[in-house]
Order: sequence, then structure tokens, then C-alpha cells
Amino acid sequence: MNLSLQRIWGIIYRHLSVYKVNWARMNELIIWPFFELLLWGFISLYVRTISNIGYVVLTLLGALLLWVVFERIQQSISTSFLMELWSRNLLNIFVSPISVTEYMMGLFVVGIMRVGVAGILLWLFTLLLYKVNLLVIGPSLVPLAIALILFGWSLGTIITGIVLRYGQSAESLAWSFAFFLQPFGAVFFPFSVYPEWVQKIIWWIPLPHIFEAMRAVLITKHLPWNQVAWAFGLDAVFLVLAFIFFGAMFEQARSKGYLIKIQD
Repeated sequence: MNLSLQRIWGIIYRHLSVYKVNWARMNELIIWPFFELLLWGFISLYVRTISNIGYVVLTLLGALLLWVVFERIQQSISTSFLMELWSRNLLNIFVSPISVTEYMMGLFVVGIMRVGVAGILLWLFTLLLYKVNLLVIGPSLVPLAIALILFGWSLGTIITGIVLRYGQSAESLAWSFAFFLQPFGAVFFPFSVYPEWVQKIIWWIPLPHIFEAMRAVLITKHLPWNQVAWAFGLDAVFLVLAFIFFGAMFEQARSKGYLIKIQD
């Protein structure tokens, strides 16, 4: 067998050149490892400060259940839109009598249905495998889940707007964007673990308020309504901004013909 270094280099260059034209591919090289380091680094700092292993297991699994709600909602909206691109059906939808609002509402409902199925299965598996009943959070689970759903809707809408504008080169955001927020959402560890300057920034996203409220319920059996109020207030702001952004991206895509180009 005659090996050609030139041909081998051709294959190498072909794959390296992708990074020059598709910035989203940098996720796998730099962003994913960095965010994994942040997440597990903060978790390690948290675990050092506690000794009640039973409490740790309950809070981690409870946080996982709520995180699945948020992640599934965000990804459901984004990936449902991508499915229309992959099947080249997007243009057919928007030349029909279906309005943009009706289309997005349909995606929202599909997302809730998927979250319902995933949440029930996760609760069941946790009960069977680990003998931990996540329903001990009680009725407080309802407002916390709703707050996560609203935030997931807003991020899913923003990502859909980005894909609508920049096409399938931005599709990796649909799968990875929620994970980028995970290290800064106080999901598996308390808000106090973060450096003070980080706390001042992430205070303005709903996730820390929601997961801090969950941990407070497990400790005190009472829902801190001030945290819930902050979460819903921020959800409202993000939803309004998301709808404005998506509307602007849709109008731009329609006026410049991106609806046809992004399907190619």
C-alpha cells in the first residue's frame, strides 16, 4: 500500500478548515472542556463543606429533575425548529395560513408534553434505582417547574431566532446552550459557592433563584417566595426580549430570503 502524505494532509486540512467557517465547532475544542471544569470545580467546593450524604443525594437528584425540565423545554423548541429545516418543510409552514405566533405556541406545547414524559420517567427511575422520592419537594415543585419552563421557552425562542438568521451552522447551540448556563445556574451547589463578582452577574438570570429555592424547601420545608418572585420577574423580562428578538430575526429572514437559503 502506497501512503501519500499529501493525501493524508488533504483529509486533515479538510476537517481543520471547518473551524474557519463554522465558529460553533469550537465548542468541542475549547468551550465544552472549560465549562465542564467550571461545573465540577464548583461542585467539589460545595461537597467539601457538607457532611450529610443523604442530603447531598437528595439535593443533587432533585436538582437533576428540575434541570431536565429546563433542558428539555429549551432543546425541544430549538430541535423541533431544526427538524423543519432538515426535512425542508420550513418554507411550507410559513407560506400556509399558520402565523408565527401559532407556530411558536405549538412548539411550546410540544415541549411541555416532552418534559412531562421525561420528568415522570426520571422520577420513577430515581425511586426504583436509588430509593429516593423526589416528590418530597411537595407542591413547591410546581412553581419552580413553571419558572424553569418559562425560562426554557425564552432561551429556545432566542436560539430559534439565531438559527433562523444564521442557518444550520448555528444548530449546535440547540444542543449545547443549556449546558453553557449550567455552571452559572447554582444547579448542583448553592449560590454562596461562587466568587462575589460572579454572584453579582448571575443574580440576573432565573436559574440561581429557582435552584436556591429548591434547596431551601428541602432544608426548611418552606418555599422562599422572594426567590420565586425574582425568578418569575426575570422570566417575564427574558420572554419579552426573546419574542422581540425572534420577531426581528423572522422579519429579516423573510425580507432577505433567508427562509429559502437556510434549507439548502
